[in-house]
Amino acid sequence: MDFSELTTLRVGGYALPVVDADSESELAQVITEADSAGEDVLVLGSGSHLVVSDRGFSGPLVRDRRKDIAEVDSYVSCGGSTVKATAGTDWDTFVQFTLENDLAGLEALSGIPGTVGAAPVQNLGAYGQEVAQTLASVRALDRLTGRIRTLGRFDLHLGYRSSIIKRSRFSAEAGGGRVWGPTGRWVVLEVAFQLRSASLSEPVRYRSLAESLGVDLGSRVPSWELREHVLALRAQSGMLVDPRGPQDHNGHDDHDTWSAGSFFGNPILPSQEAAKLPEEAPRFPVRNQAMFVSGTVHKQAPLVEGKQKVSAAWLIRHAGFEPGFRVRPDSHAALSSKHVSAITNRGGATTTEIMELAAAVHDGVAAKFGISLVPEPVLVGLEGLD
Repeated sequence: MDFSELTTLRVGGYALPVVDADSESELAQVITEADSAGEDVLVLGSGSHLVVSDRGFSGPLVRDRRKDIAEVDSYVSCGGSTVKATAGTDWDTFVQFTLENDLAGLEALSGIPGTVGAAPVQNLGAYGQEVAQTLASVRALDRLTGRIRTLGRFDLHLGYRSSIIKRSRFSAEAGGGRVWGPTGRWVVLEVAFQLRSASLSEPVRYRSLAESLGVDLGSRVPSWELREHVLALRAQSGMLVDPRGPQDHNGHDDHDTWSAGSFFGNPILPSQEAAKLPEEAPRFPVRNQAMFVSGTVHKQAPLVEGKQKVSAAWLIRHAGFEPGFRVRPDSHAALSSKHVSAITNRGGATTTEIMELAAAVHDGVAAKFGISLVPEPVLVGLEGLD
């Protein structure tokens, strides 16, 4: 087996057989035994946000097969409910469950490939919503102590596509004195969300979504209607993975879906640096997700003064890269044919080709704008882009 069979990008070298854990104790046992033996361990989700080197990964692989969802508390006085799901639950299945139970807060995150366990690690977000807006707590195995603990929103130090769990992969400060590699110090076991009881969505905060719906920014619409528009927008951009197999409208393999999603995050810059960009460059406010407090779910986090977020896609396009760009005509890696946010496998690509293209885009943006783009996927056995 190799990682081309385990990831949506369909690249990567050798992989040991995956241990499918059907219980929390089995999952914890595989991880703690690997840690005791000094082995790297990789906890797999859906493989939708993972890039593994052509050499592969020699350590144990484990996957949480539990797919349990439960509405555990209903708060009539405040019009909401707490809903929990085990880490191995398919993310979009979970979103559907919340809408079927008239719970609002996750509808704009429809159609994102992945698992519930991955959502808080990267503070999943799209179309103006982020996991941080509704996250209540995370139950996780702490590999440093070997104990299971509950992490509240404050404990997670959430940021734009970031958390202390994610940062513990490469930061000793976040990892309690050591770097933990691709799985991180904490292994998510269960996630709880506090959601509003309503059939109408949260306010629409993303311009293209508002335009698709034909409403003004800030409007609320039926949550199911918003979901359908999000799914349509994702399909149009090749960012919707069909479980029946990715195909285009002619029934052929749609290689635009052979990706790890948006490859680079939107950079956050000091306001004075963002001001140096051309006037037409999109800029967005930065919010301090770590400053949410109890009772403020569904509100927007406070603004971070002196910081602005800019569009990675705009930077890439204006550094001279077009949809479909390849480093060489014979390369099997290319930017999506629909946009420049995703690096795609056009069939038969190697990880080396994927990273060669990533480096070209990174270096092109750096040369044009002096901005260093940071990859969003988990990179295993690969050097970062400097």
